[in-house]
Amino acid sequence: MIPRYSRPEMAGLWTEESRFSHWLRVEVEVCAVLAERGDIPADAFEEIRQRAGFDVEEIHELEKTTHHDVVAFLGSVARHVGPAGRYVHLGLTSSDVVDTALALQLRQAGGFLLTGLEQLLGVLERLAGEHRDTLMVGRTHGMHSEPTSFGLKMALWYAETRRNLRRMRTARETVSVGKISGAVGTFAHLPPEVEEAVCRRLELSADPISTQVIQRDRIAEFMAAVAITAASLEKFATEIRNLQRTDIAEVEEPFRKGQRGSSSMPHKRNPVKCEQIAGLARLVRGFLIPALENVTLWHERDISHSSVERVTLPDATILLDYMLDRFRTILEGLEVHEERMKENLWKTRGLLASQRILLLLVRKGIDRDEAHGWVQAASRRTFEEGRDFRGILEEDREISGKLDPAEIATAFDLKSYIIHTDRIFERVFRED
Repeated sequence: MIPRYSRPEMAGLWTEESRFSHWLRVEVEVCAVLAERGDIPADAFEEIRQRAGFDVEEIHELEKTTHHDVVAFLGSVARHVGPAGRYVHLGLTSSDVVDTALALQLRQAGGFLLTGLEQLLGVLERLAGEHRDTLMVGRTHGMHSEPTSFGLKMALWYAETRRNLRRMRTARETVSVGKISGAVGTFAHLPPEVEEAVCRRLELSADPISTQVIQRDRIAEFMAAVAITAASLEKFATEIRNLQRTDIAEVEEPFRKGQRGSSSMPHKRNPVKCEQIAGLARLVRGFLIPALENVTLWHERDISHSSVERVTLPDATILLDYMLDRFRTILEGLEVHEERMKENLWKTRGLLASQRILLLLVRKGIDRDEAHGWVQAASRRTFEEGRDFRGILEEDREISGKLDPAEIATAFDLKSYIIHTDRIFERVFRED
């Protein structure tokens, strides 16, 4: 991924230096286990432990001849280790090293993403508490419906982010498996005890059964968790973009000193950070389809998945890491315009109380369809005549004949629409 959308720790995990370092760690741990078992000389393992290394440029040069990156890697390691290097990769196949090392990288990447999700949860919880009673109009189909609160919107985002956290934890566990089972997964050259011991040393689970590769449904699950999280971030960012529109203007993403919104129009303060989140989410979601297609490999393996994963796994995790950090900073600096929210509540001149009026009439014994027609007609007059809905209700003969002014007034008590916030918050924020 390009530096513009990369953070150092996650990007560093996916460098060639890091990839080969993880391969080397697996190779050395296998040698350690073999030495403990007496399968290779102890002094040879000590040579391997002390001298094991590689040179990236040397690997590239060797690969020009071998056309096999693991073989080139082993050649470089052997040159560093010397004669004891013959014990490196003893009884292994390439994917024993590559897939087990990839599991280490995905576990670490998942850890970075879990940290980002936990930090985002903290900001959402704070915003929910600060704005639990900040009234705003709810919108369905883009149209004003009934009052809600900005705190409830943040609580909703919190609940969804917590689901993403749970999915990511599960997916991280799913990919945290290693294999040292040989060319077709039968342990023909090393027994299962070696795999189990190596995985313990690496703090991975041993895959109960594998072929030459760890099965790619595991990685597809991880990528699904990444893609869903990106989709949630786009959903949240899109809501901010809509609420920042000039005709709504209820929130604004941070706009720093010296920032410019337009090269030509000095007044512009565009939601470019949220637009960036929305755009990058489309890219991240696109990586899920190749991950699903990688599940199907020929027989005990082919290599069609490898070229895909060299691109998709680094790019997807780097992007989501960036997006989580970016969106958290957006929320930390979010400007919430409470007065504008109050203004917008009354933009329809009280029509948001129409359901309350309908229900009051039904409880008075009026047929629901008939009552709906009465309230709909009064709503239309409010729109056409530019008058307050409450006044039209009070002068409407059919409605005022059934409801007195005090009853009508209760429908316009906006705080009564969020009287169950405490109960909702209790359900959302209670301990898991």
